[in-house]
Amino acid sequence: MSVNALLSPVEYSLDVIKHEVLHLVQKGIISRRQPMYVLCEYIPARDWTAFERELEKHEYNLRDRIADLLDCERWEND
Repeated sequence: MSVNALLSPVEYSLDVIKHEVLHLVQKGIISRRQPMYVLCEYIPARDWTAFERELEKHEYNLRDRIADLLDCERWEND
């Protein structure tokens, strides 16, 4: 494996991002009301550019709320 392959950032898909965000919300680590830029605390710095680029590609802004990334959720106790 080349050195460049080891240093290249991880590729993020929107589905992977949504899954990771849902996991963080369910664990109570982040809130649905927080802006997306708080995610930079949980993404390695070397991967943040690729992560941010994927969000922008799908027209998300870092000031948008985390809830915008979450699909409609079903509540069973309503």
